Amino acid sequence: MDLEKLEFGGRSRDPDIRWLFDMSEVLYDQEWLKGQENLELYYMYRDLYLSRADRDRLLEHDLRYDITVIPPRTLGSEYVKTAGHYHPLVPGQSVSYPEIYEVLEGEALYLLQNEDASDVVAVKATAGDKVLIPPGYGHITINPSNKRLKMANFIARSFSSNYGPIKERKGAAYYCTTQGYVRNREYPSPGDLRQASPLAREKLRELGMSRSREMYSLVREPHRLEMLTSPQKHAGLFADALV
Repeated sequence: MDLEKLEFGGRSRDPDIRWLFDMSEVLYDQEWLKGQENLELYYMYRDLYLSRADRDRLLEHDLRYDITVIPPRTLGSEYVKTAGHYHPLVPGQSVSYPEIYEVLEGEALYLLQNEDASDVVAVKATAGDKVLIPPGYGHITINPSNKRLKMANFIARSFSSNYGPIKERKGAAYYCTTQGYVRNREYPSPGDLRQASPLAREKLRELGMSRSREMYSLVREPHRLEMLTSPQKHAGLFADALV
């Protein structure tokens, strides 16, 4: 696949591109950044569908399916990553929108933190793994390998992500560098970084998923994704998402 286009549903899709200078506030190695020219970091292909029927189902159920490609790279001493964001509250509710990711190719490190960073979680995932971002957690995706990372996500389509809180603090509570994790001093007392696993087989089965089947197939069973648009109805699904 050409990194500037994605063939999906018989169509060639152009990406939104995240550039290095888009990320300048959230990078760890600011000395390295000073000597750099702007460059393409990763590619986001949003609102994908294989057929008109799939598109109509996604629209009807307020869902969006995206693919992101993150080529391997180090940004000075830090592994390449996404900008990171939080999701807003569901209108009229006290719970924010969740999201679910699937690694299609390569390796991913999902770094999650709740609003006050008292709980900071790293989830390592490889092809076939699914990772559920619970309500209340901001998240960053890192490519810590020398291979291209290709991942998909399902998300509610009717909101905009909030990049401000992570940008204002110059990144997440921890940076993932070639020398290990480094604490971000903009967070006075974050929780200790803990490790969690991708969704276990039992949880995948509960969600109608498996490691061997790409989650895009749920476009044809959109009721299984109601947790993304009405998380207040599915609190139990999120209770053990990060164990």
